[in-house]
Amino acid sequence: MSETWYFIDSGVQSPAFNMAMDEVLLDWHSRDLIPPVLRFYTWEPAALSLGHFQKTTGRINAKAAKEKGIDIVRRPTGGLAVLHDQELTYSMIISEKHEKMSPSIIEAYRVLSQGILEGYRELGISADLAVPDTPIGKSGTAVCFEESSWYELEIDGKKAAGSAQTRQKGVVLQHGSIPMEIDIDTLYDLFVFPNEKVKNKTKTGFAQKAVTINQILGRKTTIDEIKNAFTEGIKKGLNIDLTTYEPNNQMLKEVEELMQSKYANEEYTFQR
Repeated sequence: MSETWYFIDSGVQSPAFNMAMDEVLLDWHSRDLIPPVLRFYTWEPAALSLGHFQKTTGRINAKAAKEKGIDIVRRPTGGLAVLHDQELTYSMIISEKHEKMSPSIIEAYRVLSQGILEGYRELGISADLAVPDTPIGKSGTAVCFEESSWYELEIDGKKAAGSAQTRQKGVVLQHGSIPMEIDIDTLYDLFVFPNEKVKNKTKTGFAQKAVTINQILGRKTTIDEIKNAFTEGIKKGLNIDLTTYEPNNQMLKEVEELMQSKYANEEYTFQR
């Protein structure tokens, strides 16, 4: 018998709302107020999300982001920077004590990524779970999609989806970015490089490291098509059922307070 998780489709929301909502969901799950959660969302305005421990000084071009109307927000999860624009973002919230979870972070990635793998299969795309043959985080890049971590999704050796986790209050929160398109020029304008030559060389190399759903399918997909595929894929990959949940007024009040005190606060965003 499969387990039932809450499913929240938040639609288009601000960067600060998206991060605050995931942290509140983590907190509510830690207090047994809600079951495990799958949440889908998109971003308005587009945003560059930073890993929780990621440095910004000398790495992130905040001036360029502001000129392009792109927000910068810091995630509660680790990893590198992700441009959230033409994509579906998901979060999964599940207790560390859940029978499917392991004390091993890598094993937890493998379990949760099965749902993402099945989502690509729903679209007719043959993807694989990455097994890196070089140490993670040694390339020095600040760009998430330049390198694959354990059990992230790859297609023909190129990174197709990024993911990051945190464990707080006995709960695993996994974030994931599933790009339909990536504007490479915009992406690389958001980072600091020693000079234009290095920037252009790095940007040219990106095409050999990452790929999007629209590139693989050779057509433009819609966000509803992607949501439907990954809803079914995650249900199949994790052997769960989903029931729609609408956040109540108390939850939204806590999200609003957390937005103002933390995720919309530039001191927090640029603390590192």
